Order: sequence, then C-alpha cells, then structure tokens
Amino acid sequence: MRGAIARLFRRVGLALILALHSTAAIEPDAAMLLLKQADSIKTSNHAEFNQIMAKLESQRDALPPAEAMYLRYLQGWKIAYDGDYAGAIPVLNGIIDSSTDATLRFRAGATVVNMLAIARRYEEAYGQLSKILDLLPEVHDRDAREQGFVVAAILYNQVGQYELGLEYAEKLLSEDWAGRGACKGGQLRLEAMYKSGQLTNPDKDFQAGIEACEKLSEPLHASVIRGYVAQLLTRQDRAQDAIDLLTRHYDALRRTGYARIVSESDALLARAYKQVGNVTLAREHAERAVADAVPNQITEPLVTAYQVLYEIARAQGDYKSALAFHEKFAAADKGYLDDISARQLAFQRIRQEVAAARFHIEALNKQNQVLQLQQQLADKAVENGRLYIVLLGTVLLFLLLWTYRTKRAQLHFMRLAQRDGLTGVSNRPHFMFVAERTLEECRRAGEPVSMVLFDLDHFKQINDAHGHAAGDFVLKQVTKVCKSCLAEDEVLGRLGGEEFAIVLPRASQDAAMRKADELRARIATVTTSGNSHGQPVSASFGVAQTASAGYDLQRLVASADVALYHAKRSGRNRVASFEPHLSMGAIA
Repeated sequence: MRGAIARLFRRVGLALILALHSTAAIEPDAAMLLLKQADSIKTSNHAEFNQIMAKLESQRDALPPAEAMYLRYLQGWKIAYDGDYAGAIPVLNGIIDSSTDATLRFRAGATVVNMLAIARRYEEAYGQLSKILDLLPEVHDRDAREQGFVVAAILYNQVGQYELGLEYAEKLLSEDWAGRGACKGGQLRLEAMYKSGQLTNPDKDFQAGIEACEKLSEPLHASVIRGYVAQLLTRQDRAQDAIDLLTRHYDALRRTGYARIVSESDALLARAYKQVGNVTLAREHAERAVADAVPNQITEPLVTAYQVLYEIARAQGDYKSALAFHEKFAAADKGYLDDISARQLAFQRIRQEVAAARFHIEALNKQNQVLQLQQQLADKAVENGRLYIVLLGTVLLFLLLWTYRTKRAQLHFMRLAQRDGLTGVSNRPHFMFVAERTLEECRRAGEPVSMVLFDLDHFKQINDAHGHAAGDFVLKQVTKVCKSCLAEDEVLGRLGGEEFAIVLPRASQDAAMRKADELRARIATVTTSGNSHGQPVSASFGVAQTASAGYDLQRLVASADVALYHAKRSGRNRVASFEPHLSMGAIA
C-alpha cells in the first residue's frame, strides 16, 4: 500500500513538472507539492530531484516567502550533495538566522552539523549537535526528527561512540517514518555493530538492511551497506564474492554522482581485484577512486587507493612510481589518522565543556540558594553566625572541587588522545610527534637517531585460527615484553594493526641492531595462550639510522620500512638494517 501511494505521488509530481513547461508561474499549492516531492526523492532519485529543482529555481522570484525559504534549504542541501561543503554551510546558516519555520530551522541546523563534520570543523559540529539533540523533544515533524536521528547516529559512529550511534539508530527504527527507518536506521545500526566488531556474517547480518533500502529505492544507503559486506568478504579471503556484489550495482551507484560513496566503491574494488590477481582492473579502480575523491578531503578510500597503486608498482618493479605512490599513501594515511584523532579529541572536549557547563549551572543554582539563605538569616546574624561561615566554606569547597575535577578531566582526555586504546603505548599521531621532536633535538646536538620498525609475522593467521581475542592478547603481550627492555627516552608506538615503531635517540647503527635483536628474542617467548601450549609468535625488524637516511622523519621511516620488507623477504623472524645498496630494486 505504501509503495503504491509513493508511485502515485511521483506520477502526480511528474505531471505537474510537464505542465509547468507551458505555465508562466507556479501556483503556491503546486509549488509546495513539488518542493515536498523533491525533498522526498533527493537521495532515491537524484536525477528527478535535479529536474524539479531546475524548474523551481527558474521561477524562484514568483514563489511565496515560505516556499522560497524551503527552496533555499533544498538548494543548500544540493550544494552539499555536490561536494561543496564550504559553500553549503553559509546558505544553511542563513536559513537558521532568517526562517520563521521552527521545523525548517531544525532541519537546516541538522544539515549544518553534518557539513561541519565533513568540513573537519569538528568542535563546531559536536557543539551544534548537542544543541540540536536538546531540541529534539520539542520537534514533532517526522522528517525533521528522522534527520536529527540520522545526523546524531552518523557523528557518533564517526567518533567511535558506537553505543550512542546504536541508540539513535534504534530510535530511527522504532519510529520508522514512512518505512524509511528500516533502511536508514538499519544502515546506521549495521555500521555501529560492524565497526564495533559485533557482526561477522556478511551473508546473513546485512541482507535485511540492503533489501529495506532497495524496497524504498535508496541506492546510496544500500551501497553503504554493500561496502561493509565487501570489506568483510575481502578480509575473509572472499574477494571474488566482493567483486561480484559491487559490480552488480556499480553503474547505478556512479549515476548517483555522490563522490564519497563512488570513491569508496572503486577503492574496495581495487583492493578486491588485487587480491584475486587482476592487476589491470585493480589499478583502473584505484585511479578512479583517486579521481572521484571528494576535493580537499583525506578519506579512507583515498588511503586505500594509494596503497594499492604503491603495492602494484612495487610488485611490477616500477620503483620510481612505487616511491611516489608510497609518499602519497604515507601522507594520506597520516592525514586520515590525524583526522580521526582530531575528531575524537574534539568530541571529548565538547563533551567535557557541556558537562562543565551543566556543572557550572548547578553550582550557580546552589550559590543562589545560599544567597537566599543569607537573606533569610540576615535578621538572625548573631544566632546563625556559625552557620553562615559553614555555608560560605561549603560554597568555596564546592567551587574548588569543581575546578579540580574539570582540570583532572582535561588531563585525562589529553592522555586518551595520545594513547593506543588496546596496548596503552603511543598511537600513530603521538608517536610521529615525539619522533619529529627527537629528530630535531638530536640534529641540533649532532647526535644520531635510529628508527626501528617491526610487525608480527603471519598475524592474520593467528586471528583466523584463534580469534581476535587471541590476537589482542598477543599484541598486549608483545607490547609488554618490548617496554620491559626500553629506556625511558626510547619511545614505542603502534602505527596500526600489528605494526610497531621505536625511536632510539643517540643510538648508533650497531646499538640499534642489538636492541632490535633483543626485542626479537623476547617476542619469540610470547605465545597465543600465554604458555608453552600456545602458538609461538615471531616478528621481523627493519632498522634505519640518520647517518644514512638523514633527519627527515618520512625518509627515515621509509628507509626502516625498506629494511623491514627485506627482513620479511629473507625469511621473517630476523633483523635487517637499511644500507645505501639496499633499495627496493635490490630486494624485489
């Protein structure tokens, strides 16, 4: 029944569009009908949406004020959809400042929050999100409520707050306005559960969400879910299944023109084609992912595409191109990880500020109560003198306690932003910051610095054979044994996955090699179960020193990476050092 009504509504709208070609002006009722129709299909049928928008924009001056403001909102949304996020924000802010329609202001505010997050203005985004969520109980328009829930779930998922993301996805599912909650809410719920490791079966867990979106003709949301499926299939060595899934819907997805999802689809196809050995199509889709990437944005698809291009060029012996792609991959990977850290830090800071503001309001309320008591006790100053002193002391103690808790929370969130959540060592952004500072200090003092990169051999097999819990246990044990033999100024960091790095100030090449070999021997004592019955663990090491690589961090890390690659090619569970003759060409 619901689908039949939607089709009837679309036929009526198309008839009105055709009629407008021979009509000088749009009647108010017809204009509002077209605006609502455009709003309802803006993601499910973007081509028809653009057709309606073009006709409405051609007669914008003839529209009544309410319809003109509604059109302005859809124009702002369209600017954002086309990828011009910076241009969309002032348009939507203008609606927030000037519209008399509370629902339209709320929807514009929700869209602005989404755009601020995409534009990497995270503190503004999470600050505005808090205000929007406070207004939600007063909003009764179902479209606006749905939009608020969607934006909240997206932003919480982006910052890794998957429980909050699930909470707002469940709200979407429970209200299920016009059947859309099953699609959008289902997609966001699957995203939160997938990224938090709660879903593992691509053939079962995701199909219902895809079918709900296809039933509503929502290709973008269905494509996002297929992306999760493709990632999971590729990780499970089912790359051909991932290719079959993505290529069936590839042309329809490209027709949507939504750069972020199109780029992600090409990046996933590039990774899958490389896994099955089709280098030509892997390169083609990686290049498309780069070409279709959102301008001026560092995204995960861009990182994946550069990594695939680097790996292909290296495997084919095109070392000049491999080095160029590796530099782009390293820069994109660092930018993406820095962006994640900035997003998390902004969220924690805004959450702290909101909590502090509420705490401050409570303090002011209590202070006001104290002042009222003082007024009441003015006539009894002699009898109540001691009580007066106690009350003032209580207020002072309360304010001191609030200051102490606020400062403590600030230090806590700062430490969280610098540490890897699983192992407790420096995360990639903080390690790179410390390494840059160490290199600069040693350069000024004329002292050497050594860089050690290592990763665990066949770590994927440990996860596959024993499960991710065993893999996490191994990473913690490896970190523990490494830290036990490092000096205070020798910093250990986790770069991602099973890859680690150590910066050794004032360490010669020989000292760094001895240190690396000691670490290798200690790691060899680790097993998957913590005793002699578990699977043993080993690691391969690459060592580079400023004497050969200089004091440039990127060059030093790249040299250590070449040495690590040589150690792996030479049989793993060994230490290799970077030498001038050890190039990519020499070890291919």
